[in-house]
Amino acid sequence: MINISRLAVVFFTLLILLSLSTFTVDQREHAVVFRLGEIVSVKPDPGLYFKVPLVENVRFFDKRILTYDSNQPDRFITSEKKNVLVDSYIKWRITDPAKYYVSVNGDERQAERRLTQTVNDGLRAEFGKRTIQEVVSGERSEIMNIIKERADSDSRSIGIEILDVRIRRVDLPKEVSESVYQRMNAERKSVANELRSQGFAESETIRADAEKQRDIIITDAYREAQIIKGQGDAKASRIYAETFSKNPEFYDFYRSLEAYRKSFDGKDDIMVLDANSDFFKYLRGANKK
Repeated sequence: MINISRLAVVFFTLLILLSLSTFTVDQREHAVVFRLGEIVSVKPDPGLYFKVPLVENVRFFDKRILTYDSNQPDRFITSEKKNVLVDSYIKWRITDPAKYYVSVNGDERQAERRLTQTVNDGLRAEFGKRTIQEVVSGERSEIMNIIKERADSDSRSIGIEILDVRIRRVDLPKEVSESVYQRMNAERKSVANELRSQGFAESETIRADAEKQRDIIITDAYREAQIIKGQGDAKASRIYAETFSKNPEFYDFYRSLEAYRKSFDGKDDIMVLDANSDFFKYLRGANKK
């Protein structure tokens, strides 16, 4: 019984020493081995590793891509001395865990603060060289590429790689937005008034030209009508003259009948004439005829 107890104690002791002497590295992690507080090795590959128990210890750091997303947008000033609110995020990962530990003591929050400071310094410099329109739409991609390269170059010294820097939104502060809106509204009204004035001027020009063309057409038509009328009157006069020359008495009789018809057309027409007037000569001689 005593030998079995001793064997059990030895077995459990060896088992504890074995567990303290081994560690496993996951494929999503870096492992840094410390000996009395000093870094002795880095295990980047997954697998089972050994260490000296009670002398060496291991810390694990994430190998995956990490995202830093600020809760509040940061305020920057453009070249026009206008404030803008910028909402951005950073994609990063640990590439050198030894440098990472020495630089930020392996603290992810401290690393994010340093990354934020680097990115914000770059954004402040780039926004200070551009107008609001350029940073909102025109040159946003260029700004992000410049910031990403600059931040990646700086973060390499602390064992971090910057994979991407993205600007999600660029907004104006509320007070600036109101003034910009009022200015845009005034500009649009000015443009609308200018277009309306141009349209009115063009409409007056078109109307004047149309009236001119109408007057020209009416004048030409009246002239042609007068010419045709004159030609008709001349032809009628010629016909009358020819007819009169052939039989003057019949022509005189026909003209008198036309005068009678027009004179006595209305029932209430009254004429006071001498019965011996030439106007009634054909009526006086009707019985004789």
